[in-house]
Amino acid sequence: MKRARVRITRGSGNVFLDLGFPPHEAAVMLLRCELAEALRKWMTREGLTQAQAAKRLGVVQPRISEIACNKVDKLSLDYLVGLCATAGLTVAVKLAA
Repeated sequence: MKRARVRITRGSGNVFLDLGFPPHEAAVMLLRCELAEALRKWMTREGLTQAQAAKRLGVVQPRISEIACNKVDKLSLDYLVGLCATAGLTVAVKLAA
């Protein structure tokens, strides 16, 4: 049996860029995912249900569901930064030249 040749391409570090999104959209989507992940970790660490997290953050539960399901295309970067701040999470941006 002949072995198929496997071609491996090194990723850029941003899956959205690798999927063909324009650079500015890819950067924003990656940041949204990172913030949503931080919020999911916070919920787990605090032992919160979606309803409890929503109450603590002052939002409706469906918004927390969007975060839990990583539907970040429905959430603005500004909104996620605000939720992280409300949760007591430090948000910092590091720029690379």
